[in-house]
Amino acid sequence: MDTRPASYVVVVEDGAVLLAHWNENGKTGWTLPGGGMEEHETTEETAVREFREETGFDVALDGLLGVDTNYVPAAARFSEGAGDLRALRVIYRGHITGGELTHEVGGTTDECRWVPLDEVASLKRVSLVDAAMELLAGSQ
Repeated sequence: MDTRPASYVVVVEDGAVLLAHWNENGKTGWTLPGGGMEEHETTEETAVREFREETGFDVALDGLLGVDTNYVPAAARFSEGAGDLRALRVIYRGHITGGELTHEVGGTTDECRWVPLDEVASLKRVSLVDAAMELLAGSQ
């Protein structure tokens, strides 16, 4: 089984959460800004770097919101011959410190936008968003 550690950031302002639209290999859905760790990065460094890459914003982390694990069977993987995947998803809470809303070019996301919290449930979204919304609700 492969393990993929990744970090994500939940930013809520004025009743809306900043989400990124994942678009990869014909599959799409709204997700949190974030992604996989690079060699020698901490989970915090990954969260800040990925957030900037996908949204154009600089972010400060306000603390760990939680950790979610997602299992992807080999048959659902993009890479032919890949085994099962365990995605270890570290989720932080954060706030914007600078930058400007910018869509990622050439990555796995193609848009980012502020979504009112009461509209999140109606979006086509990945399970990570639901996990983060549950953690967020439990932290308040």
